[in-house]
Amino acid sequence: MAQRYGGEHSPGMTSSSKPGRLAHAKPQRGRARAIWLGVAALPLLFTAFGGGPVELASHLAAFALIALAAWLTREGLEAQDAYEARTISRRPAIPRKLFGSILTALGVAVATFDGGMINGVLYGIIAGGLHLTAFGLDPMKNKVAEGVDDFQNQRVAKAVDEAEKHLKNMAELAAETRDRVLIARIEAFQTTAREMFRTVENDPRDLRGARRYLGVYLQGARDATRQYVDLTRRTDNPDAKAKYMALLDDLEANFTAKTQKLLTNNQDALSIEIDVLRDRLQREGIRAREITPQTET
Repeated sequence: MAQRYGGEHSPGMTSSSKPGRLAHAKPQRGRARAIWLGVAALPLLFTAFGGGPVELASHLAAFALIALAAWLTREGLEAQDAYEARTISRRPAIPRKLFGSILTALGVAVATFDGGMINGVLYGIIAGGLHLTAFGLDPMKNKVAEGVDDFQNQRVAKAVDEAEKHLKNMAELAAETRDRVLIARIEAFQTTAREMFRTVENDPRDLRGARRYLGVYLQGARDATRQYVDLTRRTDNPDAKAKYMALLDDLEANFTAKTQKLLTNNQDALSIEIDVLRDRLQREGIRAREITPQTET
């Protein structure tokens, strides 16, 4: 089935479909190395046969361990990227890269035991150390906002985690359609939604005003995406697609407006704090220097 290409200037792409400033994320660090880690284990499959049952079992076990290590490492890199992209975030519940290092060491040790147990152990230790050097450790502590109590940080982290799940489900559902225009449109909406996530993380007090957007609205968008994808599995429906795209346009406009309102409120609150501080300084007999906005020349 042919796929329609969806670029910035393609038919059907609105101005709101253009990627935002968060769309051009840097490539996932170490992803290629994690893939090659699994590829490097493939020779074990070819050498497993013809050497007897012990060699067969050891090589297959070694391949399975290293392949699992590669998968865990890639999952760990994805979790780390998500962790580092956020201002407030809980550390990954499972240290995937650490487990990947341990499994790599075990896999290499099992694969080289035929040269002697000591050699196998040494090779395994070296392989585990190289894995840690190449990929590093998982994040080991939660990221929190300064000056905010743990309860507020946990509330924000939990709310953003749930919101990210809704966005991920929308992307997975869109990928099933193989419609590049739809996939690009949802990616643009994700960028807009994450602008709000970062705003709330920077000031957890905004969570109260944004909770409906992070919960009810995104859950509704996910459900609407599922219904649309289910419909497209049966038949191509241009009218349903137009309505769904219009829904995304409305949601994106609402998210953008709400984010701007949150930022404006934060600026107003800062102005009030500055005015209060200036009045306090004047009462103490200290004259505050006037701050005037700079004009462009």
